[in-house]
Amino acid sequence: MPKASARHILVDTEEQCSELKQEILNGAKFEDVAKHSSCPSGAQGGALGNFSQGQMVPEFDQVVFNDALNVVHGPIKTQFGYHLLEITERSE
Repeated sequence: MPKASARHILVDTEEQCSELKQEILNGAKFEDVAKHSSCPSGAQGGALGNFSQGQMVPEFDQVVFNDALNVVHGPIKTQFGYHLLEITERSE
């Protein structure tokens, strides 16, 4: 079963998510921007650790197991809010 590790930032609005993404694209470090996250993982720079396909919500899984590594993806809408997501590792 495929596994991955990723980090993310969770906020309430798409607008805020887009603004934080722009900060990262302008050179801010992902882990510094993650302090704005409403997820407890923000304290660890957004790190979610290792997880298997199917452990996260479908919208999250879709990106983690199909899109490019080491790129900031998002805003991604889930029932929790809006995410920025960076896949740091993936194995089949």
